[in-house]
Amino acid sequence: MRSADRLQHARVSVPCSTSNLGAGFDCIGLALDRQLRAEYTPTTTPLHIERGGTVADLSDAHDHLERVFRDALARAGVHEPTGHIAVTSEIPVARGLGSSAASIVAGLALASAVLRAPFDREAALVRAESIEGHPDNAAPALLGGLVGVARGLEGSARAFRLPLADALGFAFAAPAVEVPTPLARRALPTDVPHALATGGLGRVAALLHGLATADPDLLRIGFDDELHVPYRLPLIPNGAAALSAAVDAGAFAATISGSGSGLIAVCARDSAPHVAQVMAEALADERPGAVSFAAASDTAGARIENL
Repeated sequence: MRSADRLQHARVSVPCSTSNLGAGFDCIGLALDRQLRAEYTPTTTPLHIERGGTVADLSDAHDHLERVFRDALARAGVHEPTGHIAVTSEIPVARGLGSSAASIVAGLALASAVLRAPFDREAALVRAESIEGHPDNAAPALLGGLVGVARGLEGSARAFRLPLADALGFAFAAPAVEVPTPLARRALPTDVPHALATGGLGRVAALLHGLATADPDLLRIGFDDELHVPYRLPLIPNGAAALSAAVDAGAFAATISGSGSGLIAVCARDSAPHVAQVMAEALADERPGAVSFAAASDTAGARIENL
């Protein structure tokens, strides 16, 4: 059994992520440059968590980071950890930017860091999927950049980096209302016609090549979707109007970010702030309190700093 007094000072940061990007349902994710940061400081008192930013009001019961951190330490033999964790996040919660995945990855990374153990990103992906039920946010949070996730017939997931054109920027906007992932999952049909599913395969190919080459026509094709977007868009007040506004403002294409309620648009880098603004304005027509920002890809993924 390891002693809690052997835990070391460490800091981690983990990016948010948008997933699906239209036709890439449950298999494509992209890390964006908004961060969750956590720092562990050794003390002799029982473990205490201090939260700030978008997670300031998160309760212990809903904090994936703390739960995952404690579990990872227990697996290493530290069952009664001491110390202080300061967590702050720039990632909107329940808005389709992988806030839960970022918290899970941060808990796993921080546990490895304080134990001075190698951080196994493949094992972390397996663990994150077992907690969250899907890997398409955890994978870019771990690896950074544009990431694909595929499964062999045996069922295990493999994550891999994909090319992304430097010229592309992204605009995000979300209404004041949340769309919890379980609700968004329940909105989906249990099965779809074979022709509809096969039609989506070509759009995934267009999506990947469009993201690699910044081809506007292919991005428009790739951001179109029939598997999940038509069923989830009605859950987002003024969502359809905001997507249309993004394209009218110069975006190449726009869709739901993850399972919502946020929306994501792909565009030229210099037009991203304007696109984000017009999406937020369209969403705010229904209810005040929309949030928006321009974003670029985060290429590093989870970062660990031993202090």
